[in-house]
Amino acid sequence: MGHVDQEDRPSNGEKVVMGGREALFVIASVLFIIGTSLMVFEAQPHVPLFLSISFLAIYNALKRQSWSVVERGIIKGIQSGIVPIMIFMLIGILIAVWMKAGTLPTLIAYSFNMISPALFLPSVFLVTAIIGISIGSSFTTVSTVGIAFMGMGTALDVNLAMVAGSVVSGALLGDKMSPMSDTTNLASSVCKVDLFEHIRHMLWTMVPAAVITMVLFFIIGSGQETAPTTEVESWMAALREATHVHVLALIPAVVVIILAAKRVPAIPTMLTGIGVGFLTAVAFEGQLAVNEWMPLIQNGFEISSGNEQVDALVNGGGIQSMMWAVSLLILALSMGGILSTLGVIEALMNKLRTWMTTSGRAVATPVLTAMGLNISLGEQYMSVVLTGEAFSDRYREMGLQGKDLSRALESGGTVINALIPYGVAGVFMSSVLEVSVLEFLPYAFFCLLCPLITMFYGFTGIGMAKKT
Repeated sequence: MGHVDQEDRPSNGEKVVMGGREALFVIASVLFIIGTSLMVFEAQPHVPLFLSISFLAIYNALKRQSWSVVERGIIKGIQSGIVPIMIFMLIGILIAVWMKAGTLPTLIAYSFNMISPALFLPSVFLVTAIIGISIGSSFTTVSTVGIAFMGMGTALDVNLAMVAGSVVSGALLGDKMSPMSDTTNLASSVCKVDLFEHIRHMLWTMVPAAVITMVLFFIIGSGQETAPTTEVESWMAALREATHVHVLALIPAVVVIILAAKRVPAIPTMLTGIGVGFLTAVAFEGQLAVNEWMPLIQNGFEISSGNEQVDALVNGGGIQSMMWAVSLLILALSMGGILSTLGVIEALMNKLRTWMTTSGRAVATPVLTAMGLNISLGEQYMSVVLTGEAFSDRYREMGLQGKDLSRALESGGTVINALIPYGVAGVFMSSVLEVSVLEFLPYAFFCLLCPLITMFYGFTGIGMAKKT
């Protein structure tokens, strides 16, 4: 190892300061690497994230700063994602166990009685939103009934990208309107706004976005040709024969919904759901075959029913099925952490504050900032917290109320993360629904409409709280 000139480099705990122009150059370079890799070379999202991390490490070295700056960023970023990573793996196990217990097959089978094939996409959006409000978690909604609706879409031969778009839209509408949602609570607390006041104020954005989304799904859904009834019946018969389709198989799902409603943390809820699913499967099969459960937890559920569509739907889950998502999440969080420790994020925030001179700009700035943080960091919680902390004082200076800021945070932060291929929500939903983010993004109408409607209110003054 060569000699290190320590006086040119920050120590392990020293804060790195970066100018606005330099920060713009760094973030533009990162976005160029990511955009070119995804759009031009059609690379998997892991590759541009790895290249971006490499670029940031080289840039840090050219500035003659200690490697500890990069290392600190990686640790800081990954620390914020430990719980989501654990949840990802638990969801993989949950899916496998619930397949074996018949929980997910039963949800699929029973959903046919609730959903009209003629109005499939708007029905899925509405039902998913209701369930999302009930349990307050878009992740849980997507990984349970979302999978069921994807199975129905397969049976009806509906475009799966459209189905995924309706599931994601409904799940996030429910998540935003639920007082049990962690991100909804986070946005209100960051802005020091009463939770229910925050939810009521968000109705200005959520209601028109939901109505327009319903209309759009009705329009595009009316042109979809569904599979013949006989084919669907044959598919359902194969599903019932190959799995346990029974009302008692819904017990694990009911338990998870009750725990979520009681605001039990996600990991204990998932573990309980897995445990109840395990007991349900053993009860149905009348035996405990340990040699079957070990590979199921690792590699997922697997059967051969003789029907390719049924096999494609029910075969999956397990820890291994989530490793693609986990590795992507680790890279995304590492990149976000490095950008933070290099001072890029703080420099950009300082620059943006000076631009907020009118109510329209005061709304557009946090919306676009939260969106930008989602794109650069891939993390919805950081986009909400950093943006809220950066602009709270400026809102008070301008006489604007905190609930206008908290609504902007939700519109540009939480709902957009699902549309980022390497975002925490985007990675999760694409992995569970087995449709890439870029495929379902054009059909996630609710997510696309929320920031536009919120910014419209800012520039017109409609739906804005009175100045203080």
